[in-house]
Amino acid sequence: MKHTHTHPRATLGGKLSAVLVAAGSSVGLGNIWRFPYVAGDNGGGAFLVIYILCVLLLGLPLMLAEFTVGRASHRNAVGAFRTLDPKWGLLGYIGVLAAFLILGFYLVVSGWTAEYMIHSLTGDLARYSTAAEYERIFSNFIASPWRPLLYTAIFALATHFVIALGVQKGIERSAKILMPLLFVILILLSIHSLLMPGGGEGLRFFFQPDFSKVTPSTLLVAMGQAFFSLSIGIGTMITYASYFKPETNLRHTALNVTILDTLVAVLAGVVIFPAVFSVGIEPSSGPSLVFITLPSIFNGMPLSMVWSTIFFLLLVVAALTSTISLHEVITVYLHEEWHMSRRAAAWATTLSTIVLGAAASLSMGVWSGWTICGMNLFDTLDFVTANIMLPAGALLTCLFVGWRLDREVLHAQMTNNGALPFRIYRVFILLLRYFCPAILLLVFLDNLGVF
Repeated sequence: MKHTHTHPRATLGGKLSAVLVAAGSSVGLGNIWRFPYVAGDNGGGAFLVIYILCVLLLGLPLMLAEFTVGRASHRNAVGAFRTLDPKWGLLGYIGVLAAFLILGFYLVVSGWTAEYMIHSLTGDLARYSTAAEYERIFSNFIASPWRPLLYTAIFALATHFVIALGVQKGIERSAKILMPLLFVILILLSIHSLLMPGGGEGLRFFFQPDFSKVTPSTLLVAMGQAFFSLSIGIGTMITYASYFKPETNLRHTALNVTILDTLVAVLAGVVIFPAVFSVGIEPSSGPSLVFITLPSIFNGMPLSMVWSTIFFLLLVVAALTSTISLHEVITVYLHEEWHMSRRAAAWATTLSTIVLGAAASLSMGVWSGWTICGMNLFDTLDFVTANIMLPAGALLTCLFVGWRLDREVLHAQMTNNGALPFRIYRVFILLLRYFCPAILLLVFLDNLGVF
């Protein structure tokens, strides 16, 4: 049964707010450490060119599709699909469930960044020197039964505080502070990296195209990175677009969000590669780069405490903008579909994700013997969401908007306020109907190891 609102629904203040809030959702830890590594591993500048094409041909149409569903319905992820076509209500549940499962392990990693920022600030990280020592510290920390839990809970409560303030006072205001702060930190760290001896070699590695490393799998990796980087398929863009004003230009907003998201990823590469190459270390992915390699590099710099603290503050900010958007997807669903007060819905989300996060954290330590298909709970949550739920959600969204959504509704959203000229609108429909589903199916099958 559809919920009837007794109060006007919250809206975002204006064009800038819409861009900053949506960009905050898409910018996350994946931009900071995953993108530079993936780019370096797949031909540097050549990968960058392919990635940007994927963002334009895959990410942009998908984001526009989700914006359309959100603003046309002015509802949460579940209510949006149910309002536009009752038979497609299940698609919204996939997004809400994916957001919940992602938040379960994302809060854990976010907690790691908070722990390292605090230890950088106090000078504890500067007491060690070799990568082996940092590897031992990191392994001991994530296997600890209580320290990661404490930081997971702290991060969850920080996220809760923003959500509890509401859409305008909480989400919008935090985006206006956190996003500019993120760019200031990135630019500061970029300048510092560029001034390091040997930094030019790192830049050449990142920007100089090496097409000899480009393979068919490179294309799939670029498509996957573009798609996941923009937070498509988990209901965040639908939820945020439901707060857009009628005059918000969807095309300009989507284009600005993709530009900002890509700029963050590129700046992260400018920060990381010169720093890594200046000391002759091969870049590596994931936790080993962020929590092991980089602290050992910072330790060899003048003012190591300062640069290490600034870097981990960057990670905390990037993580917080993402946890806020994931939290909001679940909170507004409970608020509107389960008729809970916003405050109760926020607490239900916070407490349940802390419980899931605690289980995910413990699965890397005292519960490591308990596995699902050979993976601990943390890795299982990561695999199921990234490789199955997100591609499936995005694929079904393409099919819904491309084939099922009422043409008048779609046309009204897309051409509103001069958003899309008719020729571009036709290209958008073709991409959504044929190109994007085909590519998403390839990514989906590749993730499952079919190729």
